[in-house]
Amino acid sequence: MSFRANRVAEQMKKELGDIIGRKIKDPRIGFVTVTDVRVTGDLQQAKVYISILGDEEKKQESLKALAKAKGFIRTEIGQRIRLRKTPELLFEVDEAMEYGNRIENLLHEIKKEDEN
Repeated sequence: MSFRANRVAEQMKKELGDIIGRKIKDPRIGFVTVTDVRVTGDLQQAKVYISILGDEEKKQESLKALAKAKGFIRTEIGQRIRLRKTPELLFEVDEAMEYGNRIENLLHEIKKEDEN
């Protein structure tokens, strides 16, 4: 990723957190955290990684609501960040947190077994 794309991604991450947290009033969106944003080198697309608190159903509901609000979010980003063309947004659930928690739980189980 180029330096410029990296800078745009960092700025977008900050702004998206604010927009999703404060501007969107959809009750289907649960507790959502923007964990990462990856922008293509040509600044045409931005993949937004999010973690959502809750079960699988809650995650799917939040993703649907974010997809529905994509136009609004993109417009807000365009107003906040000076770019010739605002990148297309793609939302994806960041599984890294869950993966890390699963590994931690497995390590705790192994430790308990060793103690017994």
